[in-house]
Amino acid sequence: MLRWLTPINAWISRLCMYVAVAGLLGIVTVVTYQVFGRYVLNDTPTWAESLALVFVLYVTMFGAAVGVRDAGHIGLESILVMVMPERHRIWFEVLIHVLVSIFGMVMGWNAWVLAESVMPYKIPNLGLSEGLNHIPLAIAGVLITLFSLEHILALLAGKEVRPSWH
Repeated sequence: MLRWLTPINAWISRLCMYVAVAGLLGIVTVVTYQVFGRYVLNDTPTWAESLALVFVLYVTMFGAAVGVRDAGHIGLESILVMVMPERHRIWFEVLIHVLVSIFGMVMGWNAWVLAESVMPYKIPNLGLSEGLNHIPLAIAGVLITLFSLEHILALLAGKEVRPSWH
């Protein structure tokens, strides 16, 4: 299962990084235009801040999912786990990834329920559905679960997950 899951996850992770980079460029562009409008044109675009906030949500959520796959997230290691024999340490690492996976499932499900509930409402100044703010959270929850599953399978197979930026 790991043989086909790893290339799929690597591709999805790279795609998420490209989306996050595009989102960062979008934030820079929108904020630059907002500053230009405020100080040069003396006419602040009202939609710019709302659009920048939407971009921030996509950048952070897709970036967080990639951080789980590439093990770039903050990890806590206790001295007890560090001095354990390797065969016991693996089970604690599996437990950590199982807990992260459960968190991803709960986050994804609840974000989807929230997105559905606010879909009829509009983001002020943009006219777009409010659900757009919660969809990246739901997608990131699914991806965190998928990436955690890859880590669990790799640990059980005695392999490491290679970061997608390599």
